[in-house]
Amino acid sequence: MASMTDELHKFLFEGLPVRGMLVRLTDSWQEVLRRRESAGAFPEPVRRLLGEMSAASVLMQSNIKFNGAVVLQVFGDGPVKVAVAEANPDLSFRATAKIVGDVPATDDGHLPLHAMVNVNGQGRCAITLDPKDRLPGQQPYQGVVPLHGDQREPLDQLAAVLEHYMLQSEQLDTRLVLAANDDMAAGLLIQRMPVEGEGNLAGAQRNEDDIGLNEHFNRIAHLAGTLKREELLTLDAETILRRLFWEEDVRRFEPQTGVTGPRFHCSCSRQRVSQMLRGLGSEEVDAIIAEQGRIEVGCDFCGLHYQFDAIDAAELFTSDADHPPGSSRLQ
Repeated sequence: MASMTDELHKFLFEGLPVRGMLVRLTDSWQEVLRRRESAGAFPEPVRRLLGEMSAASVLMQSNIKFNGAVVLQVFGDGPVKVAVAEANPDLSFRATAKIVGDVPATDDGHLPLHAMVNVNGQGRCAITLDPKDRLPGQQPYQGVVPLHGDQREPLDQLAAVLEHYMLQSEQLDTRLVLAANDDMAAGLLIQRMPVEGEGNLAGAQRNEDDIGLNEHFNRIAHLAGTLKREELLTLDAETILRRLFWEEDVRRFEPQTGVTGPRFHCSCSRQRVSQMLRGLGSEEVDAIIAEQGRIEVGCDFCGLHYQFDAIDAAELFTSDADHPPGSSRLQ
């Protein structure tokens, strides 16, 4: 029986320019879905897409070791207007989607990207790197790719879109296997490194001439591609890696679990909501209070609801020295 713990496994293929990662999100992914239920559960195809995006965002964050948020977005003109997953340097993540139309039901819960976000071929995938401590004037880096390949062939699987993105943006061959259901979101990433041997860990200059030509990567990527969705979701990491790479010399690192591993966390706060309301201006806030008696703001990521009554609203636009502490409620 597979263990039910959020975990990230990293490994290298000794002497070869290839590395890999395997992520399994269980408790954290179930928490994402549980919190969403209060606002209405997403349709099953959307849940599967968000699970794959969550696993992919954690893999990408761990892969680049970026001191800031890695934000993965898929958006377009289908019934799913946008789906987003965000992973932070401590491997905490969150995910949500905005649905504007009916998502077709399917027997197996799977729906290709063209039916969800790319109905008229206008869908895009964006990856944003948002630095944790931005310098003045510094903007996040964003790369955007269409949901089709070089020959304009549609890419209907998130894994294929991200492989295409990595090839274009990083000039590195990547094989990605993703899967999700209501119990687990998981992913396997195999990537060609720039040089062989110790250079795997040295961050040496990449060699673009090797794209698609490295026999070691091609062999290992082929093995990874034989992993079935059901196996990724039901087998433990030990079994998966042993079955796929039993003929390879694999060096594994200590799995990251618990406080060092992936986990759900939302960065919303009452303070952030207050800043947003200040941005609306006192006239707009007062008008909402007059009409509704209070302001209630819900977080799409975690389901928390922040309430502001007339006293709270007044405090937003008054300096701390001018008033006593008011109400501060969180539902």
